[in-house]
Amino acid sequence: MAASSASPKYRRVLLKLSGEALLGQRAYGIDFDVVRSIANQVRSIHELGTNVGIVIGGGNIFRGMAASRRGFDRATGDYMGMLATVINSLALQEALEDGGVPARTMTAITMPQVAEQWIRRRALRHLEKGRVIVLAAGTGNPYFTTDTTAALRALEIEADVLLKATKVDGIYDTDPLTNQEAKKYDRLDYLEALNEKGIDVMDNTALTLCMDNKLPIIVFDLLKEGNIERVVRGEEIGTLVTARD
Repeated sequence: MAASSASPKYRRVLLKLSGEALLGQRAYGIDFDVVRSIANQVRSIHELGTNVGIVIGGGNIFRGMAASRRGFDRATGDYMGMLATVINSLALQEALEDGGVPARTMTAITMPQVAEQWIRRRALRHLEKGRVIVLAAGTGNPYFTTDTTAALRALEIEADVLLKATKVDGIYDTDPLTNQEAKKYDRLDYLEALNEKGIDVMDNTALTLCMDNKLPIIVFDLLKEGNIERVVRGEEIGTLVTARD
């Protein structure tokens, strides 16, 4: 049921996007129509007065883990993946600003000609001034996923919730794309998400970080237009991962 008030339920959010979300119907790279669509959805919650931080993966360009499984050095592969997230972040920043939303890309790897360095106090200042911040290059360290980056940055910017946008409408006990009998969960507690077989929310490091700091996670379908605003207004869509009552 939608929130009764016109004001948003969440005043500050961290939106986690996969790199694959930017593919659209392409096999590789960036579909700029999809990027503009995401930017328009972000603009709708920005206009509500919600502060927005965004973390994007790089899997549409390069995946360090996949390269590692084929004999690539893991650390080098992860750094290459971080650079892919910078490309995606710049694309989204451009689409946001083209739509009239002030945005800044901040990167955990220093590259001053390209983007601002991630500095927590500066990021908070951007949010206070109504700018969307797009947080690139992961944590700046190999062996950490962008899920973990999203959880860490959400806590650092004092977000009310971590929004994980996916290709399906929540969390299921098995893959709903291959199993029509898959069961959808409306709500899970952190331990269920960590321990139940078949449940895939985020990697365990990210989930544990959220659990230890009581940061709720909402997993929802990005592909349905307007869903980001519905979540921020408090409509009960997707799956909520939180502590037990």
